[in-house]
Amino acid sequence: MNKNNFFRCLYLFLLLATYDCAQAQSLSPPAIVCEDSLWHSIPLSDVNQPDKAIIHEQAFALIGSPKYPADFHHFDYVNPQAPKGGQMRFAIIGNYDNFNRFATRGAPERRSGQLYDTLYIASEDEKSSFYPLIALSIAHPTDYQWAEVTLNPAATFHDGQPITADDVAFSFEKFMTEGTPQFRSYYQDIVVNAITPQVVKITMPLADRDRLLDLICSLRILPKHFWQHHLLSEPLATPPLGSGAYKVGQYQLGQYVIYDRVKDYWAKDLPVNRGQHNFDHLRYDYYLEDNIALEAFKAGAYDIREETQPKLWYTQYQGPNFTKQYIIKQQQAVEAAPNTQWLAFNLERPLFRDRRVRQAMTLAFDFEWLNRAFYYQSYRRPLSYFENTEYAAQGAPSTDELNWLLPFKSILPDEVFTSAYQLPPSQGDGFNRTNLLKAQALLRQAGFIMHNDQLIDAQTGKPFTFELLVYMGANLQYVLPYQKNLKRLGIDMKINMVDYTQINNRLRKRDYDMIPTTYYTALYPSSSLAILWGSHYLNSTWNASGLHNQAIDSLITEIGHHQQNQTALLSLGRALDRILTQEYAMLPMWYPAYTYYAYWNKFAMPDKKPTYSLGINSWWYDQQHAKQLPTHRQ
Repeated sequence: MNKNNFFRCLYLFLLLATYDCAQAQSLSPPAIVCEDSLWHSIPLSDVNQPDKAIIHEQAFALIGSPKYPADFHHFDYVNPQAPKGGQMRFAIIGNYDNFNRFATRGAPERRSGQLYDTLYIASEDEKSSFYPLIALSIAHPTDYQWAEVTLNPAATFHDGQPITADDVAFSFEKFMTEGTPQFRSYYQDIVVNAITPQVVKITMPLADRDRLLDLICSLRILPKHFWQHHLLSEPLATPPLGSGAYKVGQYQLGQYVIYDRVKDYWAKDLPVNRGQHNFDHLRYDYYLEDNIALEAFKAGAYDIREETQPKLWYTQYQGPNFTKQYIIKQQQAVEAAPNTQWLAFNLERPLFRDRRVRQAMTLAFDFEWLNRAFYYQSYRRPLSYFENTEYAAQGAPSTDELNWLLPFKSILPDEVFTSAYQLPPSQGDGFNRTNLLKAQALLRQAGFIMHNDQLIDAQTGKPFTFELLVYMGANLQYVLPYQKNLKRLGIDMKINMVDYTQINNRLRKRDYDMIPTTYYTALYPSSSLAILWGSHYLNSTWNASGLHNQAIDSLITEIGHHQQNQTALLSLGRALDRILTQEYAMLPMWYPAYTYYAYWNKFAMPDKKPTYSLGINSWWYDQQHAKQLPTHRQ
């Protein structure tokens, strides 16, 4: 799936948490629904509101129009004749103790959320288009106040029972009553009803296109006959009943899990699935440390690895297995909007409430030296929350941007109204003297003084000390240099490494001072940004910093109201970006200029790759390639 679309929907689901006419001939007669062929928009009348036109369509796009026509056979980036068979093995850093991805406690198996299909699924070569999976079609008025989704009568769960509109309504209710508070808050005024066994209606009191379509594309459909006997909020020690292309086979809690391809998967021949899900088995082994996982990969313990540390890529991916082409290395330039890495200040901590403190600590982070010394100049520094998109703030604000910003001038930093967010680069020599002097001056302005080489609060006498919470086994090359620079300012940064379960619990309680976080860059501004920055969702663990204010709330509301107005959306996105960056709520670290990955040479793949992913779902096991490998690594 398109990573940006996937994570956008995952935000709303985990956090708040094709069908064509020719194919119909192979399905049972009830699956043939005449309106499926109505791909292009057809205005009809809304019997409740005659002045509204009703649109019937198979697919939809959150922005723009879908690429593929009604009668498409398969996505362009797959081989529809790809053979089935073999196994692909992956590594995950951490552990797990249950199979319920939506539990509010515990450490769930990382892939377990994909046990359930969704109504629609994204293509991987478009920015924001979704095509029918469980659904057949959607009907909605032009203002998107409601939608009716028609389900495919052929859709079934793994036990053969049909997926019905009642399951869709049950799933929504389950997440509303037993899911996270964020989900309940975000969708609190939405009603989901089963109209017929194959038609479900989603209704809103006020039109909100983003929320409506986000729910339709992200909601995992749970089997009512299984989950009515289990609490969604509680861990599940054994695998649940699912509906996706794979189900859990062998496993050992905390160590590994093998997903087996469902050979009679009802949707295997839909256009959205042809040429995909080609491996009979997907094995996930859990490792406590990434360095151990790397050595395991080179020894052939698993098959594919995406490398996030450029220094390792250039120094460790060497040896006979590479020179003999047993292991293939691939490097691709990052051209789309990237996911970016930040250090989030917890703004609920009194120590970080002063913006000048956050600005000083940002200046102490020597990106230029780190990029040269550790990362082979392979990283870029994010200066926007819409990195690599037209919505990133640029230069001085335009008149339209100022119109959105000026009503909140009294609560926003002055820099919001002058220029786009920039950070002065260091010399890259490891001293960072100029920026440290600027940081020192800011800390003095914020009321801190040096005493016996330690920074203290001039009023309380308390030393400036805080904890950086990091995941056990993560690569920490940047931590010690940053800790050293802070020490030169008199700041004591303690490093606390905890396991996956502990870090999840502390995230949920917001029990941390500073924490690394990944920000999944949006392709365009949408009302779903409320989950990340809105005041109503402050307790969401995805708002790692806790930044919120009236200006942010207002702009996100306006973004929701202007989804169909590109001119307004552009100025709104840039205005919001100015606020988010100039508040210094998160310290920007980096994003990759390249994607690095390596795999054991026993796979084949289509000639055309998808635009927004590696396309692993379309790879297949190649017996001829595998025979060339050492026997124990085939």
